[in-house]
Amino acid sequence: MTSSVPTVRALSGAAMQPWLDAVARLRMTVFHDWPYLYAGDADYERDYLAAYARSPRSVFALAFDGDTIVGASTGLPLADDTAEFQAPFVDQDVAVDRVFYFGESVLLPQWRGHGIGHRFFDLREAHARALGGFDMTAFAAVDRAEDDPRRPADHHDNEVFWHKRGYVRQPGMTMLLRWDEREVGDVAHPMTFWTRPLEASA
Repeated sequence: MTSSVPTVRALSGAAMQPWLDAVARLRMTVFHDWPYLYAGDADYERDYLAAYARSPRSVFALAFDGDTIVGASTGLPLADDTAEFQAPFVDQDVAVDRVFYFGESVLLPQWRGHGIGHRFFDLREAHARALGGFDMTAFAAVDRAEDDPRRPADHHDNEVFWHKRGYVRQPGMTMLLRWDEREVGDVAHPMTFWTRPLEASA
């Protein structure tokens, strides 16, 4: 049975374990396209998502069409993430333990435009508030040149959406993250952080 709009629910920590393979496949599908152009690596996916499942304070917002996952969004305390994600904050004297980091938001194209992206942000921000102790939420987005010939003519960037959510790009906070890019191979990609103060209540 297919619903008109996917249902979205949040899970935390080890409760995500049964869904890791499905989220890994979804990540590889969505990130295959612009702007990530990810070639896909099942072993990397297992290691990456296992780190979120190990964190008892993590959150997974999953969108289901029936029993099928069609979207996923993750988050965890930045203190539970790796040093490469923490370094731009350390360099700016931002307390790592006060930041809740949002990982990916991936959604199959046919389900975009139904408000699910907002729901992903709502659930992750609410989770961070409920945990307590966080002053900021943040995520990182890949930097691509405006004139990159691989950019699809009909591509719509997410900057307007992120600004509407209250997030501000921080040009001085960039890290390099490696992944296998289609037709290129292993490349270090610049990822710049966007941040927003986390209010005590919505």
